[in-house]
Amino acid sequence: MKLQDVRNKAFAMPVNNPAYPPPPYKFYNREFVIISYRTDPELLRQVVPEPLEVIGDTVNYEFIRMPDSTGFGDYTETGQVIPVRYTAPDGTVQEGGYVHAMYLDDNSPIAGGREIWGFPKKLASPKVQHEQETLVCTLHYGSVLCATATMGYKHRELDTAPIAKALAKPAFLLKVIPHVDCSPRVCELVRYYCEDVTVKGAWAGPAALQFFDHALCDVARLPVREVIGATHYICDLTLGLGTVVHDYLAD
Repeated sequence: MKLQDVRNKAFAMPVNNPAYPPPPYKFYNREFVIISYRTDPELLRQVVPEPLEVIGDTVNYEFIRMPDSTGFGDYTETGQVIPVRYTAPDGTVQEGGYVHAMYLDDNSPIAGGREIWGFPKKLASPKVQHEQETLVCTLHYGSVLCATATMGYKHRELDTAPIAKALAKPAFLLKVIPHVDCSPRVCELVRYYCEDVTVKGAWAGPAALQFFDHALCDVARLPVREVIGATHYICDLTLGLGTVVHDYLAD
């Protein structure tokens, strides 16, 4: 390849056969099971990076079934999202979610999510299953069970407008890419939005959530003190590309 050929083809790795295609990334019939719980606020402050500020003592633990997504295929994901507040240099204040940890079972969105946005994705085996009147969600890291969640199936129908409003809020990521000498080459706070959101149905129900200790899948670092609510909904959306709101290496 000539120098210009390398520049022209440099979208993703491997350069001659990228692990994922170019955007947009659209998701159809995305199924969310989100269990909100209280944890230790001091532990939240230890994992949320400045300039983000922790709001309260809650965490949203998410299981997401994605049966139809352009470029990324059919996969399942799970992880923790922490409610936060971001104050921009001009004083503008936004509330949204900081994506603390994500575990999924598909190489393409792991590679694309980490390289494009900075999603904290690791390979694991999450599952969302419908067992009679119960939604049963589990996360295995290798052979070890790390999280289990259960929720009553569609006990109470919800207004979809508040769900769409919540999905319109920004989410934040800490993107870190090392240099070849293992010093940080990229260290940025990234903001992204879900776009073209259509919520097709939403429900509430009783829920339970339990974590188990694991050295490399540390969802139990933010322990469950009290489950405060659960939401199950299905939607279509487009995953918007990110913008850098803070460059840690520029300071």
